[in-house]
Amino acid sequence: MNFTIKRILWIALTGLCFSLWSCKSEKTEENSEAKAEKTDDVSETNAGKTDEEPEAIAEQCPINLTEAQKDFVNGNNAFTLKFLKTINDYDTTDNSFFYSPLSIVYVLSMVNDAAEGTTRQELEKTMGFRKGGIEAINEYCKTLIDSLPKVDARTKLHIANAVFVNDKYKLKSQFQKDMQTFYDANAESLNFSSPTSLNRINGWCNDKTNGLIPDILEEIDPIAVSYLLNAIYFKANWAEKFDEFETQTETFTTPNDPIPTPLMHKSLELKYFKNETFASVDIPYGNEMWSMTVMLPEEGKNTNDVIDYLNKNGLSFLTETRTYNVDLKLPRFETESTADKLLIKVLEKMGMQRVFAENAEIPNMCDDNLFINMMRQKAIIKVNETGTEAAVVTVAGTVPLSAKYPSPKAVFYADHPFVYVIREASTGVVLFVGKFTGLNSK
Repeated sequence: MNFTIKRILWIALTGLCFSLWSCKSEKTEENSEAKAEKTDDVSETNAGKTDEEPEAIAEQCPINLTEAQKDFVNGNNAFTLKFLKTINDYDTTDNSFFYSPLSIVYVLSMVNDAAEGTTRQELEKTMGFRKGGIEAINEYCKTLIDSLPKVDARTKLHIANAVFVNDKYKLKSQFQKDMQTFYDANAESLNFSSPTSLNRINGWCNDKTNGLIPDILEEIDPIAVSYLLNAIYFKANWAEKFDEFETQTETFTTPNDPIPTPLMHKSLELKYFKNETFASVDIPYGNEMWSMTVMLPEEGKNTNDVIDYLNKNGLSFLTETRTYNVDLKLPRFETESTADKLLIKVLEKMGMQRVFAENAEIPNMCDDNLFINMMRQKAIIKVNETGTEAAVVTVAGTVPLSAKYPSPKAVFYADHPFVYVIREASTGVVLFVGKFTGLNSK
């Protein structure tokens, strides 16, 4: 593959690369014992070794999902690809980005547990839960929390959730119970006016992401009722590591100008697919239950074309992949992304509007009806010869519908020509229009 004439698209397919049948061993008991002696950490020191004995493949433990939960996966994947399309449309910089829609799903599913009416309908429809209902969605989220970390013993995956509540408010008992039962989230009461509360929340982020994301908030709103957080940490070795001595600095063609980039190099058997829009390879980690699917635009196409294809056609192409002996070059890279106001714009564009508005229906979290007034996600990925390390934190802040903020200040000096209308408020009827330039007037 010629990386000098094409641009590359990275998509981490969270939860897509595991099978849906019962847990079974792929290796003998002897290999399982050998496996137990290996570490599940990504080891930088082994990256350049090519003469070592290959590690025994760890036991695979696929996840059993109900038919309804399989439908949720399909719906969530559609949400993921629509999110990719929408945020790509908003981002006109051509910069690299990295996000986790699954992390957003966890935070908003916790909010959904307390929502009613149009707010809940919009949340569930947009996230792809269709007619699931609160209980079914909660059980699905719990299944992934418990099961995803177990599909590969050598891959580190931690999914954590938290609810930090203003000590001026008390969570409703059913909401608090649901958070503990389905999200492993113990509610913690904090003084939102104290600086130590900010340290506590950011410290939680640092701890749950192994230091990759040391903070998520710059300040705490003393009017806020709660902050709901999700963190995901992922660390895995490639099933077949790259030899670091094969990595060479070569030319990578960006949307602007070619730049020198370290390209890792290896020939190996991979699942491969090609159509008129892109070619793809599926690069496995560990025991091959997790993988990175890389989609490379064909000649005359770009990443926008690939994203448009995925948004329209989904991931059905994965069923058409075939095993090829692939001469692979892949950049060694790191990407960090942060989205806050953009995140809300994207979700509103996708169909979630009421939850961010002052007529939201979130009455079952505490005694006050609430709406989300802030969201933020920080994510980071590191890819090298040994494997991949990635983390994400998503936060949503809630405030009462009755919350009053000081009006922002503005300066409006009509000291140059302007346009004006005279209208009636209840109907919107405009009676007069005018332009004032300072000339021909008294």
